[in-house]
Amino acid sequence: MPELEPMEETPERVLVVTPHPDDADFWCSGAIAKWIGGGAKVRYVLCTDGGKGTTDPNISSADLSKIREQEQADAVEALGVQELVLLHHPDGGLEDDDEFRKELVRQIRQVQPDVVLCPEPYRRNLAWHRDHRIAGQVTLDAVFPCARDHLHFEELWRDEGLEPHKTPTILFWGTENADTAVDITGSLDSKVKAVAAHKSQMDGRSPQEVAEFIKQRAQPEEGGSGSDYVEAFRKVTFRV
Repeated sequence: MPELEPMEETPERVLVVTPHPDDADFWCSGAIAKWIGGGAKVRYVLCTDGGKGTTDPNISSADLSKIREQEQADAVEALGVQELVLLHHPDGGLEDDDEFRKELVRQIRQVQPDVVLCPEPYRRNLAWHRDHRIAGQVTLDAVFPCARDHLHFEELWRDEGLEPHKTPTILFWGTENADTAVDITGSLDSKVKAVAAHKSQMDGRSPQEVAEFIKQRAQPEEGGSGSDYVEAFRKVTFRV
């Protein structure tokens, strides 16, 4: 892994766009917990209901959706996230269209975030769920230019009173080209709790196994002391 630029500042307002329950918690909940501890206000936007993510042939999609949305609620409670918004799209059903883009523009204009976190849309060499690709691309387009300009989805401005917003920074998780790191050493336990809340996705792993897995994933590949943990992102900035 190339040397990463540390992100040391704590944003005031953060919007997290997660395709499925557990995605954001796996990839960025250490940063979220750290920032909340520093006073940040955070909203999670859960795009799909997670109703396809199982190998159990005896559960229905409707029942699984209820389980997974509750698991996401439990995870954000463990992190101290102040707001969770559920969009209820079907798992596997996200589309790069005006409906989804408008939903995310609404969230951006409501929150007025300093930082938006979402999946990397442009992975080349590693498989990536279509919902991840689409959520990342639509979030990027919602941030720039759609949330910025009042004539994009003019009805949000005219009818709902949502002023345009220029987001300074996007952090893409799951990227092959990370350039930015957040030190999560002090918030690792919160990340473990958030990930462990997604019991339906743990394949029977014990809490101790989950913790060890998270620690291994969060250690820098080079130069780590064994007690240092980070989350890595590709950072995109916009002129504001």
